[in-house]
Amino acid sequence: MSDLLDDPIPGQNTPEYSVSDISGEVKRTLEGTFGRIRVRGEVGRVFKARSGHLYYDIKDDRNVLACTTWKGQISGLSVVPEEGLEVVVTGRLTAFGAQSKYNLNVDEVAVAGQGALMALLEKRKKQLEAEGLFAPERKKPLPYLPQIIGVVTSPSGAVIRDILHRLRDRFPRKVLIWPVAVQGSNCAPEVANAINGFNQLTPGGALPRPDLIIVARGGGSIEDLWGFNEEAVARAAATSDIPLISAVGHETDTTLIDYVSDRRAPTPTAAAELAVPVRMELLAWTGEQGARLSRAATDAVQRRSQRLRDLSRALPRPDSLLNTPRQRLDLIADRLTPALERGVQARRIKVVELSAHLRPSTLRNLVSSRQEAVRNLSSRLSLRPIQRDIDAQRQSLTRLTERLNTAQATRLDRMRQTLEATDRLRETLSYKATLQRGYAVVRAEGEVVTTRKQAAKQTALEIEFADGILATGMSSTAKSPAKKTQKNAPPDQGSLF
Repeated sequence: MSDLLDDPIPGQNTPEYSVSDISGEVKRTLEGTFGRIRVRGEVGRVFKARSGHLYYDIKDDRNVLACTTWKGQISGLSVVPEEGLEVVVTGRLTAFGAQSKYNLNVDEVAVAGQGALMALLEKRKKQLEAEGLFAPERKKPLPYLPQIIGVVTSPSGAVIRDILHRLRDRFPRKVLIWPVAVQGSNCAPEVANAINGFNQLTPGGALPRPDLIIVARGGGSIEDLWGFNEEAVARAAATSDIPLISAVGHETDTTLIDYVSDRRAPTPTAAAELAVPVRMELLAWTGEQGARLSRAATDAVQRRSQRLRDLSRALPRPDSLLNTPRQRLDLIADRLTPALERGVQARRIKVVELSAHLRPSTLRNLVSSRQEAVRNLSSRLSLRPIQRDIDAQRQSLTRLTERLNTAQATRLDRMRQTLEATDRLRETLSYKATLQRGYAVVRAEGEVVTTRKQAAKQTALEIEFADGILATGMSSTAKSPAKKTQKNAPPDQGSLF
């Protein structure tokens, strides 16, 4: 060794090492002997430090192997170690001389066997179900005819071609494709980022926000579909504000995203069928509804026309309606000319009679009377503005009186309510309410007795209950007349002066 001590103890051939020398030699021996290895075991204690490094144990029935995954390596793990999970870890064996320990630096973790994967899947499923992410009331309805459909899948697979082909056949829509890895360690983070990315788009922006999201992948083994069983993908689908259809695998394949999505499609093609209706069927249905509307309108018009014709038959002919008024008009026309002549003749005779009685003095008197009448009317007319002012003031006074009466009534009601509330409070705070609950008040000679010692000194007591007063004490012969007289005397109320 190049780092051996230069001066060995005399008489000894065994070389001496420093602590750093032996730790470094052990480290080089471990790393050179084993290199990159795979170890199978059950995950024990798991601890994530504040620095972001992950420390955990891999154990079997007899031994424990300490494992470390550095912060920068965690994102590359396809499966994050969980306690109790049987896994196969891959990494390099190394030693930590500061504590004389060796451990395995793990950069890849795989679940050991399909049974362990199913156990892990069942555990995650129960956890998410307990949080309410599978509840039916959280499911959002799918839009009947989305304008834009977002598809999260691999851009090079047959899945996207099947979806586009089926959409083109049924009802062509705009499609936004978010390319992701559909298996492997990058699958889960890319799918979760794609769902969140679609939700963060602005409606009507340069890149518009889709009305519906389809997460699709073809069939495969449980290991191939495992990315869609990751918790990050399930939570992203559950928190999506955009309705989401899960179309992962075939009809028999089930992943966690199927439970949290708003609808599950057995295949990607079925997802496209759920997304849009058939355009030709919709056109046929609208045409049929339009025809039905036209027939209904035509039938309604025909029925009303027939009803109008039936009613018109019961009406008389216009000529018969006008015959009687026409005859009456002819009779009146014949009588009109003689009546006018008689009226003119009678008025002419009356004018002649009145003109015979007219004299200058009579005309003067008539003019004077008319002038007096005019003066009276003018004096009355001058009083009208004053009368209008009086009427206006009277109306204003009436309104003020009504407002005063209303305000007085309101104030009296408010004062009455305050008095009633104060009285209810008095009743609540009064000791009378306490008597209703089984208590009593003891008095002696009008004073309240609160202790047993005071009660023992008294010869007579009055006990007040909720329903009356009970008098107790010695016999009447033992009572002092003076005290009896004093008891029956009215209490001294003092002098007001």
